[in-house]
Amino acid sequence: MNRFNFLIVFCLSVTSYAQDLTISGTVVDDNNLPVAFANAIVYSSDESKVITGSSTNDQGQFSIDNLTSGAYVLKLSFIGFESVSTPISLTKTTDVGVIVLKIASETLGEVTVNAKKPTVDKLADRLIFNVENTALIEGSMLDVIRNTPSVFIMDDAIKIRNSSPTVYINDKKVNLTGGDIIQLLESSSANSIKSIEVINTPGAKYDASSGMVLNIVMGKNLIIGYSGRVFSKYKQGVFPNYEGGISNFYKTEKISLSANYSFSKDKINRENNDQINYLNDDNTLDQLWASNINRNKRTETHNANINFDYFIDDNNTLSLSSTLLTTPYYEYSIKNKTLISDQNNNLLSSFNANTFSSYNKTNLGFDVDYVSRFKDDSKLSVNTSYTNFDYSRVQNINSDYFLADNTFDYNSALKTNSDQDISIVSSKVDYYIPFDDDTSLSFGIKGGEVKTNNDVVRFNIVGNQETLDTANSNIFDYNENVFAAYVDYEETFGGFVFNGGLRAEQTNVKGVSLDITNKQNYLDWFPTLVLTHNTTEKLSLYTKYKRTISRPDYSDLNPFEFLLNDNIIVTGNPDLKPAYSNRWDFGTILNDTHTFEVSLITTNGNFAELGFQDNDTNILTYTPQNIGKTAELNFAYETFFTAFDRLSIYFVTVMYYTKEETTVNNLNVTLDQWSNYTALNAGISFLKDNSLNTNFSMTYASKRISGFQTVSGMLFSDLSISKSIWNKKATISLLASDLFNTADFKTSTQYLNQNFSQFTNLDNRYIKLGFSYKFGNSTLKTNEKEKYTTERNRIKTKD
Repeated sequence: MNRFNFLIVFCLSVTSYAQDLTISGTVVDDNNLPVAFANAIVYSSDESKVITGSSTNDQGQFSIDNLTSGAYVLKLSFIGFESVSTPISLTKTTDVGVIVLKIASETLGEVTVNAKKPTVDKLADRLIFNVENTALIEGSMLDVIRNTPSVFIMDDAIKIRNSSPTVYINDKKVNLTGGDIIQLLESSSANSIKSIEVINTPGAKYDASSGMVLNIVMGKNLIIGYSGRVFSKYKQGVFPNYEGGISNFYKTEKISLSANYSFSKDKINRENNDQINYLNDDNTLDQLWASNINRNKRTETHNANINFDYFIDDNNTLSLSSTLLTTPYYEYSIKNKTLISDQNNNLLSSFNANTFSSYNKTNLGFDVDYVSRFKDDSKLSVNTSYTNFDYSRVQNINSDYFLADNTFDYNSALKTNSDQDISIVSSKVDYYIPFDDDTSLSFGIKGGEVKTNNDVVRFNIVGNQETLDTANSNIFDYNENVFAAYVDYEETFGGFVFNGGLRAEQTNVKGVSLDITNKQNYLDWFPTLVLTHNTTEKLSLYTKYKRTISRPDYSDLNPFEFLLNDNIIVTGNPDLKPAYSNRWDFGTILNDTHTFEVSLITTNGNFAELGFQDNDTNILTYTPQNIGKTAELNFAYETFFTAFDRLSIYFVTVMYYTKEETTVNNLNVTLDQWSNYTALNAGISFLKDNSLNTNFSMTYASKRISGFQTVSGMLFSDLSISKSIWNKKATISLLASDLFNTADFKTSTQYLNQNFSQFTNLDNRYIKLGFSYKFGNSTLKTNEKEKYTTERNRIKTKD
């Protein structure tokens, strides 16, 4: 018995010892200098699987622990050097000694290429921009997106052609809007980006409201250690703006942790020249109201997020993430000067309206994710998220009225206090099954609940005395529950590729405003079909169909009134219904480079913020409305190619016809317009190590109609230059926007007895200087990600 016990203890000791072996060594270059932060990766003997890895320290030394005895391949690599692979039969702790990495270069004339070029894969339902291990990842995520074919940054918004996409990171929706998304992407390092997917026909697993998707695919991190990045940016438009931040990432065998923080201080200018033609019953001019409106927005914003991954084993991962976006300082001032004239251009009166608003808003989100992969390559994903949005605003309006001879007549003053609290809870489960290399099935369910509480109190001010205005004070509570389920099937057979999906969403809505209750309950089905035929090796044909829904933003459902001045009101509409779109596409892809496409998009109940002028009261009210039917017919050509091995060019032009139909005061209104959208994006790299990169983009949008407004033509243009320095640890950048000062525009409304226009001069002509520095192990990739539920991007505040 003693001998038996001894054997058990001996075997356990040997087993324990065998599971704690180490491979170590030192890496140097041709000059016998240590190579810091080189990758040291241990593969299986056939190199089909990564076992573990580490990186060298400042002295070029590395050590890889927790290995068992067996046959392996040790691979050492670093950017700019030839990789070295060494077979190892590990029976005990082993020091492989000094390994020399030789400088890698391919010489073409006097040009030495050490990095990969970005490549583009064009599929029927998406464009994939591959940037891993290219010079583009030396900057921020926004820099990569700015260089992505078909994607353009215009007026602090991301655009794909004429559409605003839904942004995802690793298929997780980033439901921030406008400038908040731009700030997030600009403060996040691009070091870990693998590719950008521009998905024009999202499958059924995406929310039915996702008409077009921009998905940022992050690479998998293999290296253990710590890395960080600091950055700062200075922007000079009408006023100076500042931004800075830091990102940190740490990984061990079992965990990875990223913590990021950024701060921005902005002052943004906007100027409008408005003209309202108030009409008589016979549509002749009664009064002309001409206004100059100058707006200044000052903000200080803090953005922080923490992401934690726990690798339970090779197939199971638990992730926790949290995000905080807070704006403790937000001031919005409007200076309005309005001149009122008669039909003969004689001055009747005038007024000055000064509006000052102060805001405080906080957006806090938490996510829990669990992902399990199985032996048959199937995958189970579970997500639960919670968001709380808290917003408060105080608005003061002071107006002085003058007679025709500019003598003072009277004044008025208003004060409005508004508060909004939104909480969102959602959970979803997805399951993916690959039956073989050509066939797969995925399905899932999702449930979400949204609760909003709104309170607005208005006061009339006479002297220093505030009097409650009960007619314009209100509460508004809104609850929304959505339950969704989907199935998606993909199969390749013969020369065909088929993808078909179906999504069902049950929505229950209840809005309460004092004595008014609005309920909506509806079940909708959203099919997606994509069929591709590879006709020849160089030619493929495809046809697509997709149905989507657009739900109104929560603030658009809020019936409260916000005043720009005494005669211009912005209000919500609790009776808004969702809008439904159907899109059909037929196209061909030639040589994976040229795409020709015809598409038809029809929308019922499309909503837009329409302006309605009351010719009796001289009040102009902007209210979101369902505007009936919209149809758009597109003829598009798109191409992407590389010239001279360093110049990448993307070009698209679209001729499209738009027709809008609605009913106003029981009268039918129809507008139609032929328009053109053309965009060019060119990027080129210089120097032997591709460390100097430039990108030029130009986007032209001709005269068009949108929401029964006619929008004048405009030309957007950007030029960006970036240079990597200090062995690619640091990057300096310069961006010049609106080079030709042609991005301002005019909108006009003219139908029935509606006749008003607005010229908008945005603060979109600026230069931006940036600097970033990477420290620690700069070869690390991060787990930076932002996770938001579908409903979060419908959170919007009114400026």
